[in-house]
Amino acid sequence: MLVRWVPGLVGATLVESRKDGLPREVIFEFAANLRYTLLYTYDVAEYVVRWEPREHDAGAVRGFAQFSPIGDGTRVTYGLEHEAGRKAAERLLDDPEMLIGSFASFLHEHRD
Repeated sequence: MLVRWVPGLVGATLVESRKDGLPREVIFEFAANLRYTLLYTYDVAEYVVRWEPREHDAGAVRGFAQFSPIGDGTRVTYGLEHEAGRKAAERLLDDPEMLIGSFASFLHEHRD
């Protein structure tokens, strides 16, 4: 599912899930010879997901997303930090407006 809205992503492999089914560890593979593992934590009550790279994964990202109801929709607050090894071309894949726009388009296309 992620490859349908994350620019440049060619594969995502779920390594481990929590008991409630939410991902705990995911390996990401991008077209530009970039591969890293992210570890996820959640504050379900506050609708927050956080991610950080597995130790020593160069070129990865860390960040968070918080979802808040607003009127008839949802506000997404999104933060992202690049690891030191991330190249300029790889940083272009992480444009927050592009990612959120792609995510919103994906959700609208796949409504029930």
